[in-house]
Amino acid sequence: MAPILDDKSSLFNFVVQDGYGVKGMVDLGLSTVPAPYIQPENERINKQTARTCTLPPIDLSKLDGPEHDRVAKEIARAAETLGFFQVVNHGVPIELLENLKDTAHSFFGQAPEKKVVYRKGASPSPLVKYGTSFVPEKEKALEWKDYISMTYTTDAEALQHWPVECKEVALEYLKTSVKIVRKLMEVLLENLGAKPDDTKIDALIGLKMVNMNFYPTCPDPELTVGVGRHSDLGALTVLMQDGIGGLYVKVEEDIEDVAKRGEWVEIPPIDGALVINVGDTLQMLSNGKYKSAEHRVRTTSTKSRVSIPLFTMPKPTEKIEPLPQLAERDGGARFREVVFKDYMNNFFSNAHDGKKSLHFAQVNNH
Repeated sequence: MAPILDDKSSLFNFVVQDGYGVKGMVDLGLSTVPAPYIQPENERINKQTARTCTLPPIDLSKLDGPEHDRVAKEIARAAETLGFFQVVNHGVPIELLENLKDTAHSFFGQAPEKKVVYRKGASPSPLVKYGTSFVPEKEKALEWKDYISMTYTTDAEALQHWPVECKEVALEYLKTSVKIVRKLMEVLLENLGAKPDDTKIDALIGLKMVNMNFYPTCPDPELTVGVGRHSDLGALTVLMQDGIGGLYVKVEEDIEDVAKRGEWVEIPPIDGALVINVGDTLQMLSNGKYKSAEHRVRTTSTKSRVSIPLFTMPKPTEKIEPLPQLAERDGGARFREVVFKDYMNNFFSNAHDGKKSLHFAQVNNH
């Protein structure tokens, strides 16, 4: 093992401060997992004991046709139980998804100096951040992951500021995926008895971000995690995972023929499918009817893996609270009103607690 990997301080500087990431560390040659990456036993993912989610993907091409009501019920049921589901015939070209995967591998395969220009605190644009782990300065054990995060404002600013190696394909992925999000938001709001007008949806998904996550091969996946347990902050997340797999979701309540409460299930890769998951914003808006489930990612020893999520979140100044008619129906609001910016700041400032999902229990009145 390279000498730099034997010293905790030198390793942190090399991976985090100098921006070489986990990829740079792996490229030095690894036979064992460095101590800062070894997770406590209760945070490790046991592949042998986890079930595979066998729920079939939902065909979005059936919406707005004769089978609209049936498919809308499938979407609502998935949001109310597991909080995760896969969709096919979604309108995002398969060629684009393949190109997206290849582009992610190419970006992270570049020489370190090409990537480190975007590292936190040095990036030429606040819209782009290259980093590793989650909040490495605060975490007890680091995640086996590098990422590039691209925040969307306008097409013009994305093309100007996002990395030249991936900006066009990432922008096209965002624009086509947002169409899915809007359609799903309409269905899910209607199911709550709310009028899904464009203004409301715009407010709930006004902040958009594309991340490219890279999980290098790991000498001992049993000791590490690619992403630790967390829930997403926003409304809906669209995820493209490659064919390797490794996404695990915690079941919030017993689901017949799937798993029991508290168990973890793997969301298996399906060719051409996209994974959709509910975020904290929708859980709050629905007064707990929709589930923002904890999830995490396993590493692999055989081949580097990529995943590309699109996060859709409320505008920072947006106030989030349960819909009044749901609070009345349920005998009271289960969550207090929060300004999304404050919730987001709270989320990141508590990242050191080992459990990064700040479920709405932490803003719960009861």
